Amino acid sequence: MRIISGKAKGTKLYTLEGLETRPTLDRVKESLFNIIQNRIADSIFLDLFAGSGAIGLEAVSRGAAKAILCDNSEKAIQIIKKNISKTHAEDKVEIYKMQYDRLLESLKEKVDIIYIDPPYNSKLASEAIKIILEGDILKPETIMIIETDQKGRILEELSEVNVEVIDERKYGRAQLIFLRKG
Repeated sequence: MRIISGKAKGTKLYTLEGLETRPTLDRVKESLFNIIQNRIADSIFLDLFAGSGAIGLEAVSRGAAKAILCDNSEKAIQIIKKNISKTHAEDKVEIYKMQYDRLLESLKEKVDIIYIDPPYNSKLASEAIKIILEGDILKPETIMIIETDQKGRILEELSEVNVEVIDERKYGRAQLIFLRKG
């Protein structure tokens, strides 16, 4: 896994060992950033289930003002710290070792882009969207992106929520759903 573009282009990142995490494939990451490229400059990027931190660090490499990375795993936090150091992004990244819902309830800053990539077989993505909509962290143009392999289930879980699907993409097993507040 590596940083694809920007200031840290080509930097190989540390990854988490084992089956607890599922890194976003480089081709999915590259497509994601091609889609949102015009929104990244000077943005505040929130990655709720950060894993190795690769998505947030890609955003910073491409010009995001700040990435907020959240994961509840101590192993993930240690890998994120190593990757931040390797990409020289210390001044642009905030790390939180906590449950995503605690971060969402305590965050005081409005964000531009929210990336949500929890374990695929969980309801965490739709639960996160509900908490986000109840809070005060969205700007009018904020986009939320869910990575899943169960688009139908996610959209069903969100059917009663005030969100609008603005784009959907499929890359093998991985599917990206782009949302904004309805």
